Amino acid sequence: MSTSAADPGTRRRNTELTLLALAAAIVSLAYATLVFAVEARSFAELGVSAAALVAIVLGTHLVLRRFAPLADPVLLPCAVVLNGLGVVMVRRIDFANRLVEESSSSLATSQALWSVMGVAALCALIVALRDHRTLDQYRYLLGMGAVLLLALPALPLIGREINGARIWLELGVISFQPGELAKIGLAIFFAAYLAEKRQLLATATSRLGPVRLPPLRSFGPVALVWAASLLVLVFQRDLGLSLLLFGMFVVLLYVATERVMYVIGGFGLFALGAFAAYQVFGHVRQRVDIWLDPFADYQDQGYQLAQSLFAMGDGGVFGVGLGQGAALGKFPYVSTDFIFSAFAQELGLVGVTALLLCYFLVAARGFAIAMRCRDEFGTLLAACLAIVFSLQTFVIVGGVTTLIPLSGMTLPLASYGGSALISNYLLIGLLLRVSAVDEPSRPRRPAEAVAGTGGEAGP
Repeated sequence: MSTSAADPGTRRRNTELTLLALAAAIVSLAYATLVFAVEARSFAELGVSAAALVAIVLGTHLVLRRFAPLADPVLLPCAVVLNGLGVVMVRRIDFANRLVEESSSSLATSQALWSVMGVAALCALIVALRDHRTLDQYRYLLGMGAVLLLALPALPLIGREINGARIWLELGVISFQPGELAKIGLAIFFAAYLAEKRQLLATATSRLGPVRLPPLRSFGPVALVWAASLLVLVFQRDLGLSLLLFGMFVVLLYVATERVMYVIGGFGLFALGAFAAYQVFGHVRQRVDIWLDPFADYQDQGYQLAQSLFAMGDGGVFGVGLGQGAALGKFPYVSTDFIFSAFAQELGLVGVTALLLCYFLVAARGFAIAMRCRDEFGTLLAACLAIVFSLQTFVIVGGVTTLIPLSGMTLPLASYGGSALISNYLLIGLLLRVSAVDEPSRPRRPAEAVAGTGGEAGP
């Protein structure tokens, strides 16, 4: 028997290397198509760009082969495709902006540098964190640190407000959103605490009218951190991230306890919170009104969403082609909030369907990692990270397609933005680390030990 056939780690890394080669080819072909469509570039310049991409991808692969040979082989290639196509589309938007505004700034160069930093953060996490269960020891520190990160933009000297939301920190020439890192810290805290208290939380010992509730003492700490994070975000008017954290908490609570009542109660609280936000915050009312009829105020407040719908309609089934979209330069925030619409115009329904399948695949692999994991903390951590990734994708795609009101969030790995890109690479790195622990050597869950089954949910 060959080494590759006998060693599951080698098989997984060889599969990953093949998929990475395909991912690099897709991104390089898209980039070449774009630059020849809109700019006169030589084959030598394209070769340098392709070589840089291959070097980054191969370096990351070698890190995983050395420090996490059993890690999932599909996550990194999907991340490379999503991030690479995002950089290509940001480059396309750069060209459109130069035609309209005669601007010399390059968002694509900044996004490429942020991408390198994101990949470096992923590699550093894989090297430094040899076992995801180590994070369980720092649950309260990570939870408090996440709430502190959320509160930092409220400080008068370094906090910055953009489009009605005070969610930015500005330190000299550097500005970033601490909430992007905070969501990772909160995911770890929720997963660690619920893994320890899941039996108590699944057992109802008291009543509130017709509803049976778990012991408040066991529910208190996690509810306190969750409520504090939401209050901070509400006061800062970052309702998109508030929705993300609320959904993450409710779904993870259901995963941990399997009690449908938590989901029903969560929807009820969400409805009350949404109604209160509509009554209190003017920009929330504005977004709901735009969602209901984006053409009622087409020249002003509804302009972005109307342009999004026009762009997707213009793309049709097969798209107008990379570099051929006519309206991107007139589209506010197209590189961040509306990059999905840009993909829809230039790649069409077929292209964005393939893009969404990559997002579905990342989410599916995350949930599969959770199902295969043999410890409670790893199971809930992988599930929580997959929930965060899925919800963020749904919220942004639902917003630009008018399925739900706009939230101001970014499309994971594809939209322009350094803090979001780094946090999503850390999310992918954590999923890789959870999947990398050798499953046969890990302790069984209590239910599996009683049943006497192997408890394996997949290969």
